Amino acid sequence: MNATHPIARFVQGFFHDYLAAQRGLSPNTILSYRDSLKLFLRFVSQRVGKPVDKLSVEDFDQKLTVAFLDDLEASRGNSTQTRNNRLAALRAFFRYVAGQEPMVLARCQQICKIPTKRTQHKTIEWLEDNEMSAVLESVDHNSRNGLRDYALLMLLYNTGARAQEMVDLKIGDVRLQTPLQVKLTGKGNKERLCPLWPETVEALENYLNHREVDAGEVSSLFLNANGKPITRFGIRYIVRRYGAKAAQICPSLKNKKVNPHCIRHTTALHLIQSGNDIAVIKDWLGHADVNTTHGYVEIDMKMKRKALEACQPPKLKTAAKHRPKWLKPGILQWLDELSKTSGNYVQCSTGADSSRAQPART
Repeated sequence: MNATHPIARFVQGFFHDYLAAQRGLSPNTILSYRDSLKLFLRFVSQRVGKPVDKLSVEDFDQKLTVAFLDDLEASRGNSTQTRNNRLAALRAFFRYVAGQEPMVLARCQQICKIPTKRTQHKTIEWLEDNEMSAVLESVDHNSRNGLRDYALLMLLYNTGARAQEMVDLKIGDVRLQTPLQVKLTGKGNKERLCPLWPETVEALENYLNHREVDAGEVSSLFLNANGKPITRFGIRYIVRRYGAKAAQICPSLKNKKVNPHCIRHTTALHLIQSGNDIAVIKDWLGHADVNTTHGYVEIDMKMKRKALEACQPPKLKTAAKHRPKWLKPGILQWLDELSKTSGNYVQCSTGADSSRAQPART
């Protein structure tokens, strides 16, 4: 009888030893991987007729995995991007299993070979200067959460931070004295420093000075209406709310999805348009790969080409009249005529002394 390898023996090591300790993934990424594996285990359990805790690696194969991915789209209504994210989590898990147990290497390889599904490329959305200004100006500083919301929007625009990076911010991460800066913790727990505008520091000081909760009680920088640390969903709601409000005075915003990542794109493009070096922008945004930052450079070049096409060169009406004769289309004819008169030209060029004049050579 062939030996089986219970799937349960690999799960704990995958999440605690591999994802957290070795790869250093963020808690949100680990939770996403957990949800993907939970859905997969339940699906396989129903298909093979075994309880989840009785499943073995031998119960999993490529055909069953593809069926699970198809079911995500058909039954759960997941997008293609979500399907690919689930597949990425399963690939990571079975690569780990293969490394722990070589006996199931071939089976795991077949699952890891499942290709991702092609998705429609979405264009990056950003805000023009006047649109970003409209969003900031839509905040009522006299409202209960006005100072917090304005400080949040200013910090998002100043740093181009992700929503989760704003959630993780502590009061001690912000330096409100020279040098003005904030310490952000990005993906993979990588820290980076971003300089702050004096206007951003002023907004943060106004918020902290009027914050109802004592800083000693809650260290998180941004709090919700109940005095608890704000969440990603809370930040997304705030940004969308002011985006919709600003659209009333700035009609071009009605066709744009204003969210935290849209502001991040806006920061990146405005940094490029200001002439900053690509390496500086990469560190500013916390990109792991400079190719990600180059995407914004390509967008900026498209914008410049579009502007150049809209600006046509002036038409000179008299340009053709003053064009030299040898530049006209009949240049070969002109050269032929030149050869016929070359003898006269040579004689004239030698001066009035005919005794020294030589016949032109043909």
